[in-house]
Amino acid sequence: MGIVWIFIIFIGFSLFIDKFLRKWFGVDKKKIADTPGKKVDRWGRAIIASIYLCTFSFVTEDPYVMKLYLMSFLIVLTGFQLFLEWKYLKNAKEHVITIVQLLLALVIMYNVDYFI
Repeated sequence: MGIVWIFIIFIGFSLFIDKFLRKWFGVDKKKIADTPGKKVDRWGRAIIASIYLCTFSFVTEDPYVMKLYLMSFLIVLTGFQLFLEWKYLKNAKEHVITIVQLLLALVIMYNVDYFI
């Protein structure tokens, strides 16, 4: 099976999990962009992405190190998102959905070698 199909299946699985978790926890979809944290979110994501793009060339060609590098990027970016959701979306349980999705994504990303 090609990498494109695995990517498509992963996206479909992610959408299904998102919908399932929202029903299970009874969480309506809310966005940080609808709060005063919109600028903080944009600037923070841009800074994190810039740092990781600048340090990308220092990562060795070892696939295991690259996987850990990408997993650390996912953790930092999602951790920032979690903080903003907790701070600006006070009564929403949006951060719970994000935590579960992060854990699932990390497990899948770590084990991606078995799928390819």
